[in-house]
Amino acid sequence: MTALRQRMTEDMQLRSLSPRTQESYLRSVSKLAEHYHRSPDRISEEELRQYFLYMTNVKKYARTTITIALCGIKFFYNNTAKRDWPALRFVRPKLKKTLPVVLSVKEVRRILSLVTRQENFVCLATIYSCGLRLQEGTHLKISQIDSDRMVVQIHGKGNKDRYVPLPKRTLTLLREFWKTHRNPVYLFPAPGRDCKEMPVATIPLPKASVQGAFRRALKRSGIKKLASVHTLRHSYATHSLEAGVNLRVIQETLGHTSPKTTALYTHLTAKGNATASRNINKIMRDL
Repeated sequence: MTALRQRMTEDMQLRSLSPRTQESYLRSVSKLAEHYHRSPDRISEEELRQYFLYMTNVKKYARTTITIALCGIKFFYNNTAKRDWPALRFVRPKLKKTLPVVLSVKEVRRILSLVTRQENFVCLATIYSCGLRLQEGTHLKISQIDSDRMVVQIHGKGNKDRYVPLPKRTLTLLREFWKTHRNPVYLFPAPGRDCKEMPVATIPLPKASVQGAFRRALKRSGIKKLASVHTLRHSYATHSLEAGVNLRVIQETLGHTSPKTTALYTHLTAKGNATASRNINKIMRDL
């Protein structure tokens, strides 16, 4: 590790950035250095400007990709290299207001019924029924389950803990699956580590395994929506809102910082859309 990379890593640690964020920021700066074939502290402001034009106009990267690169590079120059360059303040990836894909309750049940391996099925069912992110589901530990209060303590994004309701059926599924491996730490341990040569799994179920299981089940279901594992979280929020759960409660369950993020689901509820449709039909009937 170079001294510059070590310095940036230490700067991120001092600001308590998560390991995933640190890895992402370091990768963004490394790609910038590879593009110009020199150390990032020897790159000029104009070259930096041209790099973001290259990402936007030539590579045509998605807004999310450019935003991640901007955050990592901005952190390096502002905090590690100590350069306050106007070019970094000028870059603003275009915001696209798109609504997420949502599955109906019937579609969720159909997809989950087609997941073949037990560990993937139980993990996906837990993600949906508790409104979790993918990593929050795969990394679940036994210590996070409070069966007396019927809640799960989630160590969420940005090191923010929250409690989410635990459905009885989900608890039953978790208990039944745990009996198949009896791992002392993880509810979803990495498979294939139960022989004498390999100790009990010390790492969780790979995210790629769960993602692949979902994609295969979605394909077999015949459902044409562009859904992913994260769609289960969107579906949970929408179904909760349709069932009459308060928006503020949903916000806390999902771990959203801003209520504006959660308010997005008001545009996705079938009941809300049906009410709007009835109202406009009534107005138009006598027009």
